[in-house]
Amino acid sequence: MLTGTTIIRARTRTVMGTMTITSEALDARTLALVMAWFSPACPIGAFSYSHGVERLNEDGVVADRPGAEAAIRLALTDGSGRSDAILLAHAYRAVAGDDEAAFHEVRTLALALVPSMERREETVYQGNAFATIVDAAWPGAGALSGDDVPLPVAVGAAGALHGVPLVPLAQAFLGAFAANLVSAAVRLVPLGQTDGQRLTATLAPVAAAVAVEAVALPLDAVGGAAIGLDLASMRHECQEVRLFRS
Repeated sequence: MLTGTTIIRARTRTVMGTMTITSEALDARTLALVMAWFSPACPIGAFSYSHGVERLNEDGVVADRPGAEAAIRLALTDGSGRSDAILLAHAYRAVAGDDEAAFHEVRTLALALVPSMERREETVYQGNAFATIVDAAWPGAGALSGDDVPLPVAVGAAGALHGVPLVPLAQAFLGAFAANLVSAAVRLVPLGQTDGQRLTATLAPVAAAVAVEAVALPLDAVGGAAIGLDLASMRHECQEVRLFRS
């Protein structure tokens, strides 16, 4: 029986062209916490990063909605989206198991994986900001801020400290990642607001499915094939006119 304090969050996964629906319960407190962490109002500076999309727009690759969808889908399924969800899950389990060595390994690997200066700044600046905000507004059993911490590692650690279920946490993280890139595309292409929402709706089940699969993978499954996005982030460093920091 559902009460007013229980909300069922659907977990979707596309398998062989069909949609399989499962569900996981989040209590109202936890749902509110996750919504606050991944709200555009959470001041981690996400709006200032495009993850290389600005460079692709400059090159004419992301010039319309299909181009934006292809780039963001690639980032989710074969780029840092998938890898970050794996890192998030392992950081979560390390903190939940009070395994300091495992957490250090995940954090170090996450820092080593970034392919360019701008992408390192993107994940570290946001991760540090997220850790500082969570420590200040939602103090938990342990402090998150201190050493440089990549965003997915900070999110995984915060989720474990606050008892947020892992799969919904990873889904919310990837959903926010995709939504931020859609927002960048709306400003760059430009896309209309309605087309931006259509794109967000199209990518939401992709983000959810990637999260479900990624959290079950071993740490050595981290890796990607979104070479074009990585090169775009490198070339963006030399771009003369920029709206975004990456």
